[in-house]
Amino acid sequence: MEQELKGKTALVTGASRGIGAATAMALGHQGVSRITIQYNSNREGAVETAGALRALGVEVSAIQADLGHIDGIRGFLQQIDPNVDILVNNAGHLVKRARMAEVTSELFDEVMTLNVKSAYLITQAVAPAMIEKKSGTVIFVSSIAARNGGGLGATIYAAAKGAVLTMTKGIARELAPHGVRVNGVSPGTVDNYFHQKYSTAPMMEMMRGQTLTGRLGTNEEIADTILFLCSESSRYIYGQTIEINGGMYMV
Repeated sequence: MEQELKGKTALVTGASRGIGAATAMALGHQGVSRITIQYNSNREGAVETAGALRALGVEVSAIQADLGHIDGIRGFLQQIDPNVDILVNNAGHLVKRARMAEVTSELFDEVMTLNVKSAYLITQAVAPAMIEKKSGTVIFVSSIAARNGGGLGATIYAAAKGAVLTMTKGIARELAPHGVRVNGVSPGTVDNYFHQKYSTAPMMEMMRGQTLTGRLGTNEEIADTILFLCSESSRYIYGQTIEINGGMYMV
């Protein structure tokens, strides 16, 4: 795979920690020569990720942008080089757990903008260059919440990730004739910052017990699947979202 990806360029959103950082590192280890990483509030993590990539010989740009608001998306698009070979739409968040009575119009819009609109508009921005080259890979990161509705207080997040699932199929259909492959991954419960912030210890234990493996996933396991979808080994896979959840959910 190293020879396949050597010299390619990539853009990974939400790459200051977690799945995004692990994905950026996996791409760097496989010879990707230039990677742009996006982050919002975790500057320290972005600096750490960028430093680790540079140690591998990767040319790195780290761009701060709040993708939960349209002004942040527009500002980000003005800063990026849209000519990339690989786009990983990983940026996404629950923002906060809120039951129906607590959800405001502003919260609804922020969750949808961060998880859905930003991914669509960033893909829209890089697609022309991929079409012109007749090659490219786009990966969307959904969630098991798209399949089961999410936990209490995560309904809007789950709906957003459901939209990501559908968007993956629709954009794949549109870009496939131009040589661009679009697929997605759908992580189950991963033992990372997301759940450290939004899930309690009892919730994590319950989710651990629901997996066939009896353990939670890792950032690297999700990144490895993304890497597979970026490689020629997945050359006949289009519009699919791979479930990665240790057997917690079976389609």
